[in-house]
Amino acid sequence: MALREIVQFPDPRLKEISQPVGEITEEIHQLVRDMCEAMYDEPGIGLAAPQVGEAIRLFVIDTEWSEEGGERCPQVMINPEFLHKEGKIVWEEGCLSVPDYTADVERASRVTIRAQDLDGKEIVEEAEGLRAVCLQHEFDHLEGKLFIDRISRLKRSLYVKKRKKQLAEEDEG
Repeated sequence: MALREIVQFPDPRLKEISQPVGEITEEIHQLVRDMCEAMYDEPGIGLAAPQVGEAIRLFVIDTEWSEEGGERCPQVMINPEFLHKEGKIVWEEGCLSVPDYTADVERASRVTIRAQDLDGKEIVEEAEGLRAVCLQHEFDHLEGKLFIDRISRLKRSLYVKKRKKQLAEEDEG
């Protein structure tokens, strides 16, 4: 199957709040396979279903994978919810849906998250550092938020202006 296209800002689908996953069907399994393929191809360390045009509460992450050809160990989070957040950390974030931009974002430094895996089993994970940041970043996608919604209005408006110009140039070319 062809790689799924990554939905990019300013596509309005990125602002939608995702719906819970009911039954974990073969279609969900295929979606996860497609998302992992797209995530590693970009390359990225996380991808939420809304980023491939599916407004459901599901994301995949692999914060251990760092290079092409490296060992892949993606984790699937279905219907995730945070049980606890504490501390503060500032991390430079980027996003496959926000091309050509990174910014420092303040997040909780430690989190506890509960979700289901692909077999429908409950998982509870405590995370800190990069993994905590990644979990929060991907969860934001399920809430219709991007990391640029968490930066200053000035920085965001400069990026929006740059992105609109970039899209206009692509349309002309």
